[in-house]
Amino acid sequence: MDKKAEITLADFEKIDIRVGTVVTAEAFPEARRPAIKVWVDFGEDIGELKTSAQITDLYRPESLIGRQVVAVVNFPSKQIGPIMSECLILGAVGAEGEIVLLQPERHSPNGLPIA
Repeated sequence: MDKKAEITLADFEKIDIRVGTVVTAEAFPEARRPAIKVWVDFGEDIGELKTSAQITDLYRPESLIGRQVVAVVNFPSKQIGPIMSECLILGAVGAEGEIVLLQPERHSPNGLPIA
């Protein structure tokens, strides 16, 4: 994959990336591409946000509960089938398109910002 266009520090500072804990996850059979519906607790200030994550190659809904993830929390909400996606969980994209979720190296408080 080619390197993306250069951005400024000001561009990066607009992105609100936080740590959260998955509280609920369930299959999303209505999705056009295989996905899982995920609800993430980002702490008191942000609350619980939901999303659709195309992570079915490596993860099952039940394996996500209690897992900490890293997500962008300030994208506009987007309708994905019957679910309104409110955040974007981040992951590394493998050679075959599989997603490996990013997570903090140690347990971190929900809502902790990523710098």
